[in-house]
Amino acid sequence: MRKVRLLLLCVLMTALSAVSPSGAEATTSSSECGVRMKPAALAAAVTTNVWMAGDSTMANPRTGCPVGWATEFDGQFHSNIVVNNLAVAGRSIQTWLYEGGVTATKNSAGECALNSTTPSVNWQKMLDGMKAGDFLFIQFGINDGDSACPRHVGGARYQQLMTMMAQTAQARGAFPVLVTPVAAIACSGSTATLNRGFYPETFAAGTATGAPVIDLRTLSVDYYNSLHLCPNNGDYTTGPVGQFFCDDHTHFEAYGARRIMRLVTGALRTQNIALAGSLL
Repeated sequence: MRKVRLLLLCVLMTALSAVSPSGAEATTSSSECGVRMKPAALAAAVTTNVWMAGDSTMANPRTGCPVGWATEFDGQFHSNIVVNNLAVAGRSIQTWLYEGGVTATKNSAGECALNSTTPSVNWQKMLDGMKAGDFLFIQFGINDGDSACPRHVGGARYQQLMTMMAQTAQARGAFPVLVTPVAAIACSGSTATLNRGFYPETFAAGTATGAPVIDLRTLSVDYYNSLHLCPNNGDYTTGPVGQFFCDDHTHFEAYGARRIMRLVTGALRTQNIALAGSLL
């Protein structure tokens, strides 16, 4: 009985320690509880930020469709996880990093020339806020295959930029997670087929940095096949395809976005990525 009373006392002391009448940082100590803690420091220690960099297939919706798969990502974790979804519709990896600094002209290497490497607002927000123990998810490749600037990114440049982002996170003690582009719905008869580029480049960036790679391209195509979304006649407004996708073959309704998200959380578990320990 004494142990129960002591446990309740320790819990009460911990809660009270978070309140300081003067607004100063309070400290709680107890020889019996065996703790000495500063609540503000404790809160900082147990809160992990998950940073999300990507395009419309990942981004929060502005109005209606499309809905990105990361929209409800925060709801999959315990309260110590804070998800910062900074994916932006229409961006390639380079325009996301250097918004406004990418020109409409290609250089001699065939890449869109930069007139500035000043970080975008979202990249700067990550650079300022990322701390040891955080996670950075990176998924691009939907818009990067555009032949025209400013969105065009070649394979070597894509790999270079993804590697740089992962290394930047690692330099801060954070953990990058690389994600291959989620597939559109494309059919060959009754079979959904692999599509989207920058697949080997994503794995190469993972090899270069030791970061885990979630193969969302393959996972999504296998899932489309399990739902028998093929064949279809190109009508993306009705039936199972219309429930899953917006009125195109790429973007997701809320229903589809949630299911793609579950592929990602499932991969966290099957690949034993550390963040899986905080899933509900």
